[in-house]
Amino acid sequence: MLKWWQKAIVYQVYPKSFQDTTGTGTGDIKGITSRLDYLKALGVGAVWLCPVYPSSNVDNGYDISDYTGINPAFGTMKDFDELIAEADKRGIKIVMDLVFNHTSDRHEWFLQSKQDRTNPKADWYIWRDAKPDGSVPTNWRGIFGGSAWEWCRERGQYYLHTFAKEQPDLNWENPDVRRALYDAANFWLDKGVGGFRIDAITYIKKPSEFLDGKPDGKEGTINIHLMTANTPGILDFLREFRREVFDGHDIFTVGEANGVSADELPDWVGANGVFNMLFEFSHVDLPLNESEIWCYPVKWTLRDLKHALSSSQHATARNGWCPVFFENHDQPRSVNHFFPEGADTQKAAKVLAAVLLTLRGTPFIYQGQELGMSNVSWPDINTYDDISTKGQYAFALNEGFSPEEAMKFVHYFSRDNARTPMQWDNSPNAGFSTARSWLPVNENYITVNARTEEQNPDSVLSWYRRLAEFRRNHEELTAGDYREIMTDSEEVFAFERMLDGRRIITAANFSLESAMLPEEFAEYDLLLSSESDAEGLVMRPLEARIMLQYIKTISSIKESLS
Repeated sequence: MLKWWQKAIVYQVYPKSFQDTTGTGTGDIKGITSRLDYLKALGVGAVWLCPVYPSSNVDNGYDISDYTGINPAFGTMKDFDELIAEADKRGIKIVMDLVFNHTSDRHEWFLQSKQDRTNPKADWYIWRDAKPDGSVPTNWRGIFGGSAWEWCRERGQYYLHTFAKEQPDLNWENPDVRRALYDAANFWLDKGVGGFRIDAITYIKKPSEFLDGKPDGKEGTINIHLMTANTPGILDFLREFRREVFDGHDIFTVGEANGVSADELPDWVGANGVFNMLFEFSHVDLPLNESEIWCYPVKWTLRDLKHALSSSQHATARNGWCPVFFENHDQPRSVNHFFPEGADTQKAAKVLAAVLLTLRGTPFIYQGQELGMSNVSWPDINTYDDISTKGQYAFALNEGFSPEEAMKFVHYFSRDNARTPMQWDNSPNAGFSTARSWLPVNENYITVNARTEEQNPDSVLSWYRRLAEFRRNHEELTAGDYREIMTDSEEVFAFERMLDGRRIITAANFSLESAMLPEEFAEYDLLLSSESDAEGLVMRPLEARIMLQYIKTISSIKESLS
């Protein structure tokens, strides 16, 4: 029998950009509570909150200074308790984001650790001496750019930071560190949260030796991801994590595990795994090289995307479960990411929605995705807030690209594409705030917004709501098997979900050209189409169809003969 989270639709909220109720230009917890009815109407069963903890906001909340507090910019613990209670009334669970690879450099633990080499928390972080020549311990480059090592004058040592220098990495080899983190997670379970998304978890285990790597750019450095991600022994830590926190609770856990391949998924999810689900990034990372450098994008085809998605489906088919997603707070908008330049973004959004809500797994919708929100293309790098964007821009310049070329990479890949304020209506600031928002609103909010789309039965939002209801009413889409069809097509992603003699087929045309479906599809019942007058076997550009076929199973044949 499927668990509740296997049937649910999860909606990711970026609190800073969701809804402002205080006129500060920044979203808050009360804003999330005020929109629960909207989420309920979308068919949402769980809301994943990006971090709402106290933070210096160097990395927009992912630099945490108190694991058991609420950032005053978002409200109070009373506001959070009210959110839990009001969500529960609507059958919605609140899921927290755990950031356990690193803390803020303002966290009390780090403030103590940096004082000297003998204090009680001296080894709660990863410290190393300089090389004999006085240079940094290794040539590792942080994910946000620059050296992954930062000098600390008080200790006369360097500390490691996978991300920004204000995000020092915790030392998971220390059992006291692990216990403190487990206690923090259990604090939120006692509050009644319905699960956890665990951030950057593949980096918690570091190599036994810290060695230089082969440079992957002109700077003479190598991305730390290539040196530390998924280091052997990490699963021992995570099995302990599961025993101490997750086991015995009716929750779900989903790990962010960049670097874990589809064939490794059985070790991470399922009965013998450490999480219920795992964000595996092969399909969203197709345009990136192994070092995830924006200025050296990789060409990909629809067959590559289909292969990546099907690999995850197959890897968890018998022992595990996967989250299905195309967007999150770290990705550009999917309507720009997965379709040719010039594609109608509203049609593209419907294509992805059909795939998202009919694949096997738990669908994750990122805020605004259900409206067809798209990328921005601000001309000035200073308009961007994201630390990663600025690091990638600087790296591109250092590699010899012009400012204009570097901005093209920013426009395509920037995380700020997904962080612009939610577009609620066509009033000033898109109904997000009465004040100037912390990040500019996408200019298309006049037409792409929730209020306008609620009134249009042919809108992206209306399509999402229809699909959510369709998924809820068809068990094939939750419990059915998955099989890809039309595998050689470079235009159409088609697959079937089969259960008890019923087969539901999804066909999604990702191209800007018409595409022909197989003759056998003429016999199937057309249940839904993103084009209101769809018929025949010719699919229009950027069209999605969902069809049904009844199959005579061996058991049903025997039953009819008896």
